[in-house]
Amino acid sequence: MRTSRLVLIPAAALAAAAPLTACSSEDTTVESVQETSDSVTVVATTTMLGSVAEQIAACADTGSTVTTLMPIGADPHDFSPSSAQVAAMVQADVVVANGLGLEAGLGDALENAASDGATVLEVAELVDPIPFGEHGDDHADEHSDDHNDDEIKEEDHNDDEHDHGDEDPHFWFDMNRMASVAQIIGNELATSGGQVYADCGAQVAEEIRAAEAEVRAALESVPADQRILVTDHDALGYLADVYGYEIAGTVIPAGTTLAEPSSADLAELVEVIQQEGVQVVFTNTADPSALSDAVAAEVGGDVQVVNLYVGSLGGPDSGAEDYLSMMRTNADLISSALTS
Repeated sequence: MRTSRLVLIPAAALAAAAPLTACSSEDTTVESVQETSDSVTVVATTTMLGSVAEQIAACADTGSTVTTLMPIGADPHDFSPSSAQVAAMVQADVVVANGLGLEAGLGDALENAASDGATVLEVAELVDPIPFGEHGDDHADEHSDDHNDDEIKEEDHNDDEHDHGDEDPHFWFDMNRMASVAQIIGNELATSGGQVYADCGAQVAEEIRAAEAEVRAALESVPADQRILVTDHDALGYLADVYGYEIAGTVIPAGTTLAEPSSADLAELVEVIQQEGVQVVFTNTADPSALSDAVAAEVGGDVQVVNLYVGSLGGPDSGAEDYLSMMRTNADLISSALTS
């Protein structure tokens, strides 16, 4: 469990119009903020949400504690909490969770925390989530006649077992949605700790929106006819939606890494890659899959496998140590791979 104990830094925080790095005004002192604000205890599930919550708490500068349940490199789809982590959730002022089924192994723990009186804030459902599968990935439909009834029934069973539902939980690939989440988190923390948290949520949201312009420039530098993605699982729908990319196929034909593709699924994907002339398969540092390497090898030629930071931030010196650097690094990796 990664815990960040936030310490006091010079100049605390309020006006939304203030510079993003300062989060303060000339007339505001640390002492005056502390007189009107309280520290809060926050538990975040994913490293991306933990990063944003830490920014807000650091800006508020009230000695709050932010704990992120998932360690760097963990796959959100396949993470289960320890008993100590469950206890931390119950004791927190606010638990910030992604929701929409992303944290499959945390479902019971989140329900128990809520029933024990913790405030559980599931943010994905609050930012107008998009449906799965709107941006391509229809090769299975094109070849569905090749499956016999038994195979179709088995695929349906697997989809039911591992599916998130109709809505895509991977909202953080739209930075403007994450900016909205920063404001939502700040407003929720303000109910326990005071207005400073809402103001800092707005400050962090503006910082995310400013960084989004850099990400947009990198992703839109790829010519339109080259904006074709093949990924390890269906996680980049928001990125495709915002920046005009097509998802031609996925190694795991589902929105979770817990599903298992059939040999027919993989054969169909190889065919799609060959037909589309795809040269890159993007996989996930939180769940590096030998299947992606196998697909690339089957296609042959110069197809490369490129790891993105999908379900987790990166470690020290990775270039993806926080949410903003993660998104910048992913944009650079995608644009470089598709234009090289």
